[in-house]
Amino acid sequence: MASIDGWCMVMTTCSNREKAGRLASLLIDRRLAACVQVTDITSYYRWEGKVYNEGEALVFIKTRSGRYDEVEECIRNNHDYEVPEIIKVPVTGGLPSYLAWIEDETTDK
Repeated sequence: MASIDGWCMVMTTCSNREKAGRLASLLIDRRLAACVQVTDITSYYRWEGKVYNEGEALVFIKTRSGRYDEVEECIRNNHDYEVPEIIKVPVTGGLPSYLAWIEDETTDK
C-alpha cells in the first residue's frame, strides 16, 4: 500500500473562510487533495515593517507528495495574498487505510 512518493500535508492561510472554501473546492475537484480542513485562527506577523494581528482561515491539505507542485501552483494561482503561506509537511506514518484513501482520492481517474 505504500505510496511510491509518500504523502504530505500542505498548510496555507486565507483571509477568510469563504476564500478558503473556494480553494478547498478547487483542490478537491481537481483531485489534488483527498481532504481539506479549514479552521479559524488569529495570526500575528510583521509585513512591510508593520505588525499585524488578524483573523485568518488556516487550511490543511492532505495529498501525495508527488502532487505537491500542482497543489502549490493551484494555491498561487487562486490566492489573494501577494506572498501566500505555503508549507509542505511530510507525513512519515499514519493509519494505513487512511493513507490508502489519500492515495486513491489523489489519483487521476
